Amino acid sequence: MGEATEKARLAREATQAMATLSSNTRNAALMTMAIAILDEREYLLEENARDVEAARKCGTTEPFVDRLLLTSERLVGISAALEMLSSEKDPLDEIVEGHTLYNGIQLRQIRVPLGVVAMIYEARPNVTADAAALCLKTGNACLLRGGSLAVNSNLAMTRVLYESGLKSGLPPYWLQSIETTDRAATTELMQLRGLIDVLIPRGSASLIKSTIENSRVAVIETGEGNCHLYVHSEAKSSLIVPILINGKTQRPSVCNALESLLIDEAAVSRELPAMLTALFEAGVVVHGDERTGEVARELARTMPEAARLFVPATPEDWGDEYLDLAISIKTVKGIDEAIEHINRYSTHHSECILTENHEAINRFFAEIDSAAVYANASTRFTDGGEFGLGAEIGISTQKLHARGPMGLTALTSTKFLLDGNGQIRT
Repeated sequence: MGEATEKARLAREATQAMATLSSNTRNAALMTMAIAILDEREYLLEENARDVEAARKCGTTEPFVDRLLLTSERLVGISAALEMLSSEKDPLDEIVEGHTLYNGIQLRQIRVPLGVVAMIYEARPNVTADAAALCLKTGNACLLRGGSLAVNSNLAMTRVLYESGLKSGLPPYWLQSIETTDRAATTELMQLRGLIDVLIPRGSASLIKSTIENSRVAVIETGEGNCHLYVHSEAKSSLIVPILINGKTQRPSVCNALESLLIDEAAVSRELPAMLTALFEAGVVVHGDERTGEVARELARTMPEAARLFVPATPEDWGDEYLDLAISIKTVKGIDEAIEHINRYSTHHSECILTENHEAINRFFAEIDSAAVYANASTRFTDGGEFGLGAEIGISTQKLHARGPMGLTALTSTKFLLDGNGQIRT
């Protein structure tokens, strides 16, 4: 029996106790965990520093190091998020539906935990805290498989949260992390149908693809974000550059950052020079089509960055999730081509149209097949907290069970309770 199987069995044993914990016990444990994060700040930062140093030595890019990095400020944010989660409405035992059947039986459909929730994720130690807290709030046992780049950070975070949970009355093995960095443990985890109820991958496109193709456990697909911004011919000029730069550069390594830009041919001469200037000034590599290249070459006469940062686009660029200071740009003949292109190359995460034309907005809303569709606002808002949903376990890009930012209810199932007084079916 490998480590993944052994820990999944222990997690399964914890599910009954987790499901019957009172709301007060779960919320008190979250508060204890929030305090522990701050009390153990020095330990957590020391372990994280080991991971960051190792990551830089092996040539990891800075955007990915940023995803890995813990700071005092970020730990304060994690602690505050746990505290806030403790005050959110309890999703368990909520009556989804209730009525009296024709035969007098009283029927109620209520929310219940999923059971054992497992997560596979890469260099994001904050996900360790997010997953543990959300699983606790929803009465699930939690089994984590973090990436090797963040192994020390993840194990340290798990120890702090697990031990504080035990002190608050949570059952043994309510939270576990797989410690080995052997990839075979990930493969093993994917095969544990019957021990694990749902598997949630968060990370690169290759991780998500591998999980979907190889898992025997039910998977909720999350994370990959080839997010598009479409500049319509009637876009308001003053909105374009701020939304573009915010979406691309505020935090380029996250899944709701912009990766692809489409612009109407009718708006190119009016808007593209300012857009490219802003991107080049921000150090963004532009993978552009021929028309974009023409504008970039004009800018290069007075702007050296334009020549250095422009790259002719290849067909592969339209589907890339760069997770870095890079973006693809393509000119389109109008909204029909824009919608067709987005639906073809999108990962169905977040897309935005910039326009003052309400008919164009309505078409975009109706015809774009993504979890979050915007008009005149940054895709960086695709987040459970920003949507008013509270903490999230991830952003689902599929359609079944959950779609978009997944809050507490996404980590629950339902069951029917039927209260009779002797009814039999004839």
